[in-house]
Amino acid sequence: MRKIVILGGLALAVFLGGCSTTGTAGHNADDVAFAQQMIPHHRQALDMAKLVPSRSTDPKVADLANRIEKAQDPEIRQMEGWLSAWGAGSGHESMHGDDMGRLEAAKGAEFDRLWLGSMIKHHQGAVEMAKTELAKGSDAGAKDLARRIIDAQQAEITEMQGLLARS
Repeated sequence: MRKIVILGGLALAVFLGGCSTTGTAGHNADDVAFAQQMIPHHRQALDMAKLVPSRSTDPKVADLANRIEKAQDPEIRQMEGWLSAWGAGSGHESMHGDDMGRLEAAKGAEFDRLWLGSMIKHHQGAVEMAKTELAKGSDAGAKDLARRIIDAQQAEITEMQGLLARS
């Protein structure tokens, strides 16, 4: 009888351990890396989008920048929540580099062309990171976000290529 109680207690402990409410079960190092890299990547896109109202003359570019801000800010908060639940530190801020300096100095149609070209490259980088998450990650939520990033940003790349072609 004592053996059954001990085994039953052990089985209960294993079961309860698998029912963790912290959200840490099911993630791996690739999920952590995805969030740590995507957060500063999204922040850079937000910084780029915030330049548009004071520099662009194209309402379509302004609309796109607004949509990028509205989509990526909640994604940043979601990924920060995962990193906190996973006990992982946040990603490092990336340097903006020469592209950001050129954007800050430009206005009008020149700004729009530079912004669209820079954002296309930026989105392509995010799509590649998201594809890596799909291939190597294990967290269902992170993989779902990666799929949404690929779908949304690929559609925005196509839209931006169309805007560039008409300018």
